[in-house]
Amino acid sequence: MARVTALWIYPVKSCGGIALETVEVLTQGFQGDRQWMIVDADGKFLSQRQYPQLARVKPHMIEDNLTLTFDDFSPLKLSPKTVGSLKPVTIWRNQTQALDQGPEAAAWFSEVLQTPCRLVRQSPDHPRPVNPKYALWETQNVSFADGYPVLLTNTASLKLLEEKLGAAVSINQFRPNLVVETAQPFAEDHWQTVDIGGTTFVTAKPCERCIVITTNQTTGDRHPTQEPLRTLGTFRRTAKGILFGINLMPTSSGKISVGDAVILDSTMF
Repeated sequence: MARVTALWIYPVKSCGGIALETVEVLTQGFQGDRQWMIVDADGKFLSQRQYPQLARVKPHMIEDNLTLTFDDFSPLKLSPKTVGSLKPVTIWRNQTQALDQGPEAAAWFSEVLQTPCRLVRQSPDHPRPVNPKYALWETQNVSFADGYPVLLTNTASLKLLEEKLGAAVSINQFRPNLVVETAQPFAEDHWQTVDIGGTTFVTAKPCERCIVITTNQTTGDRHPTQEPLRTLGTFRRTAKGILFGINLMPTSSGKISVGDAVILDSTMF
């Protein structure tokens, strides 16, 4: 039987993650996941695609208080309060309003990236809708994730990739929220709905991978020959992209933990 082996949240989009034993599931994603985002002067989101050093920005959560560290910089403490002046932001095709986190955070991240930028937080008054093609209901929302509430990856799929590559790959390079273990690689390709800890998730679509998976999430270094993306492309390339993992939509709130069974409601469609 498939089981959950790891749970992750990434409080600031494209920065380091926090491994959890138990996580609160909301319909817009895991609680605390991708609530903050870095944007340029025009409000467009910035990520590891352009700035791989963001992998070295590490979050530390104590209760509701988030502190960020980067190399030998002074730590940046973020307020647990959802406050700030509204700023128009763009994330892919979505435009919304977010809460600017002030000059100290802006200066800190501008130094990290060596370019002017701002840190914003998602506003509860300006939700971001899920792609209507995949939304389970008209008003379903999502965090500052690339597009969908939860990203699932499979350790068996990773093992097959490692065998073809001939080298170890860290699962965190794929930046999943939910890691499961199955007997067969890419079994997740055939899942329609899954139940974990009493919470049901519906598969939205496979995840198309990009240059980010070539970034070492400890050092922020890119692989010199774009691995494992290059090898993954030799056997997982489709017309839509190079696939690894699936995007999930929670149908309700709940709680899931490492070790929970993954119950398949519908497979092999």
